[in-house]
Amino acid sequence: MSFSRKDDSFYQIQFDENIATDNYHGLDFTGKSSVELKNSFADIFKNGVHGFCFSLYEDGQKPGDIISEEQVRRRMEIIAPYTKWVRSFSCTEGNEFIPMIAHEFGIKTLVGAWLGHDAEVNEREIEGLIKLCNEGFVDIAAVGNEVMYRKDLSEDELLAFIGRVKKAIPENIPVGYVDAYYEFSIKPRITAACDVILTNCYPFWEGCNLEYSLGHMKQMYHQALHAGNGKKVIITETGWPSKGEPFKDSHPSEENAIKYFINAQLWCREENIDIFYFSSFDESWKVGAEGEVGAYWGIWDKNEKLKY
Repeated sequence: MSFSRKDDSFYQIQFDENIATDNYHGLDFTGKSSVELKNSFADIFKNGVHGFCFSLYEDGQKPGDIISEEQVRRRMEIIAPYTKWVRSFSCTEGNEFIPMIAHEFGIKTLVGAWLGHDAEVNEREIEGLIKLCNEGFVDIAAVGNEVMYRKDLSEDELLAFIGRVKKAIPENIPVGYVDAYYEFSIKPRITAACDVILTNCYPFWEGCNLEYSLGHMKQMYHQALHAGNGKKVIITETGWPSKGEPFKDSHPSEENAIKYFINAQLWCREENIDIFYFSSFDESWKVGAEGEVGAYWGIWDKNEKLKY
């Protein structure tokens, strides 16, 4: 299993021109010093965020390694003062500890089953998700992550998994599927099967300049909102890397990462949008999957030190 970002064709722009949205690009950072930016970040950060995507792996670890409860607990303790929710990506190999420990800290959970080509892995993930739901550790259940984008399963196969989970868990737990915003426009059967729309929005991976990134993310969100036809939309991943190679007109830097964080958080608070920031900690293993930039999406670095 792999939780990495994709190839150069990742998010293709498929905006619906009929969706109305403003062109607000965020705060004007002109003339702001590095110290002023960090102070602004600190003011927002100390007030807390809605949610973080939980980074499981330490330096030298990778998906497939079995992660201990102690390691999950240590990292949860670090992020707990700053978040109301946490998102996990899998229900096996130690990932199952994430929602269990999050609830100990009073943090709500969006828990994902990682689905792919391997039928045996899929079965373990689905059974793991159902178990966690029935034990009371899941507040929102996510059946699959970007399966349609990767073409790992057919629509019918994914719909069968969604239906199976819905039947096996308490009715008060919303069930959804995570994918890029545009997939909910072009896969209406999947959108209809979801109780909640769980959308990943990455202006960076569409080569967007930081100056226009907030307006770009807003368009993504509104497209998913339009596709959902009244269903709640949650931004399950968005972020900006602090280091690494540029992607088209997207440039990683500490300054750009801080600016993106500030704009994203302020907008979502103003509009009452639930957002899971990607990610909590830098993860070194992603260098191989995504290039150098893959390892620098965290708010904390790989040594669990706050970066900004």
